[in-house]
Amino acid sequence: MSAALLDWSIFIAQIMLGLAMACAALHALRGPRAQDRVLGLDTLYANATILLLTFGIRTGSTLYFESALVIALLGFVATAALAKFLMRGEVIE
Repeated sequence: MSAALLDWSIFIAQIMLGLAMACAALHALRGPRAQDRVLGLDTLYANATILLLTFGIRTGSTLYFESALVIALLGFVATAALAKFLMRGEVIE
């Protein structure tokens, strides 16, 4: 029973994360300001990371965990660079 409950829980979490990614993509595309678009992209990569982690739990493959780590690192660097660009107008000083 607990294995079936875990499978259903992960499946429902994946559906909810897919919906959250769709909402974040919509927010990134329709945001009225650049800051709203950066926030939408930040939420999108965080949701993608968690979705990959749930795929890794479901399949038992370590490849999903490694790709989630890469997405998290690249997403953080991209968010920091975009925030610096929006504040100062340049990324590299």
